[in-house]
Amino acid sequence: MTSAHDAFDFTPPSNRREMGSSKWGRYDDDVLPLWVADMDFKSPAPVIDALEARTRHGVFGYTSPSEALKTALCEWSEAHYGFRIEPDWQLWLPGVVPALHIAGLCLTEQGDDIVTLTPIYPPFLHVAENIGRHTQAAPMKPPEEGHPYWQLDLETLEAAITPRTRMLLLCHPHNPTGHVFSRQELSALADLAERHDLWICSDELHCDLLLDDARTHTPLISAEPRLASRTITLWAPSKTFNVAGLTSACAVISDPALRRRFRKACLGLTPSDNIMGQTAALAAYRDGESWRQALLTLLRGNVELIEHYVARWPGVSWCAPKATYLAWLDCRKAGFDQAPQQALLEACRVALSDGADFGWPGFVRLNFGTDQATLEAALERMDRVLAG
Repeated sequence: MTSAHDAFDFTPPSNRREMGSSKWGRYDDDVLPLWVADMDFKSPAPVIDALEARTRHGVFGYTSPSEALKTALCEWSEAHYGFRIEPDWQLWLPGVVPALHIAGLCLTEQGDDIVTLTPIYPPFLHVAENIGRHTQAAPMKPPEEGHPYWQLDLETLEAAITPRTRMLLLCHPHNPTGHVFSRQELSALADLAERHDLWICSDELHCDLLLDDARTHTPLISAEPRLASRTITLWAPSKTFNVAGLTSACAVISDPALRRRFRKACLGLTPSDNIMGQTAALAAYRDGESWRQALLTLLRGNVELIEHYVARWPGVSWCAPKATYLAWLDCRKAGFDQAPQQALLEACRVALSDGADFGWPGFVRLNFGTDQATLEAALERMDRVLAG
């Protein structure tokens, strides 16, 4: 039987170590790297073709987002999220991490607090300190008997908020747990933001990678329009279409005053728009949908493979992600006498991300955005150490 992804080539290139890859260049050649969140697949053919055509043009001067790009994102949002945005809501800039810092700079003051939910993508934990603010970390509710999924812990979040807390950094869908916040959770967050007069920066990078085909992503300001005047939404093609190295992202801001404030804060802190990044984004949003659907089929198969192995490992548990290509494994009961990431690197020659960097020691994050043969080889190595 032909699978949905057979029409596309998801065979990893053999030379990533030779091409300046952070993922493949960090460790020795005998290590299988499943850590940093980029995939091992070539981007969709329309993206590569568009980049080649732009390269042949040969002039790489300053640029600005085209109306075609803005229209493509508007059409993508309406088609995939049922959410109508306008071209003038879009501020394109070189990456989501710079956007997080700029949002903090323009919406908070020296000495203020910025709160986020942990575990969390590591840059979230450093934004505040990098700009002279303080981080307030609020743990999520981990899977337990009676509720087998990660959840928002509203009481813990509210307890973490201080009189100086001015902003919530949200990751929706959530990295690293793969949790997709429910409408009820988003409503509770909206109530809390209004109650404490918080700005929100919502990183929605993984929104196109929902693994449950019965669900669609609901942008925060679509679910809760009352938050529009206090929310910056961050989108990018980087994770979906594997173009993170082209550093192009979009801040979607519907409120004119907030948009002006954010745009002014970008001056002098961000370079000119990235020609190649925007070329890739336009091609991806216009012509990448069939490739994305094939990718999702492959990733769902990888989740099933991980499920098979984790079931064999005493002391290791997980909640299968509802989005992303990231598995968040709880190794706290696996009996390691050092950080699980380091133990598995030494014993298995598999490189994972250390949960301590996400605010939760004892966990590891495994990137399964690779072909099944590579993933199975890594899991087999881990199985020799973890299986009972």
